[in-house]
Amino acid sequence: MNPSPSLTLRLATPADAAAIRDLTRAAYAKWVPLIGREPLPMMVDYDRAVRDHRFDLLFAGERLVALVETVDQGDAWLIENLAVHPDFQGHGYGKRMLAHAETEAAESSNIVEMRLYTNKLFAENIRFYLTHSYTVEREEPFKGGVITHMSKRIGL
Repeated sequence: MNPSPSLTLRLATPADAAAIRDLTRAAYAKWVPLIGREPLPMMVDYDRAVRDHRFDLLFAGERLVALVETVDQGDAWLIENLAVHPDFQGHGYGKRMLAHAETEAAESSNIVEMRLYTNKLFAENIRFYLTHSYTVEREEPFKGGVITHMSKRIGL
């Protein structure tokens, strides 16, 4: 029996852009048939995003298994992307990355809220966030579909 590889959490560097892109494309591929196009995270220029946004990465041994991308909006952090590689889904890594982002944000002196948006058809994602105390703020049309905006107060 092989022992499970150790888990390591660290901030991304520009050298991680290709691995971030590959993980994100794999994680979001299941949604393409549902919405008839690639979800926005599959189309991002991650070379640029790694420079402009915060990425926290979770590795199992040397393999990138999960990530959370956040954007500081002043009084809130926007979760731009939370992704777990399909081979590693169902092991609590998404929950771990969400909790990590919330903790990091709460430790920032001015952050009082987490925000995110997701496609309304991604019911699995919406259930995940509702389970973790996020609330639906509003819905709006987007590219022939509907985007669901969600938020959670933190650090209070």
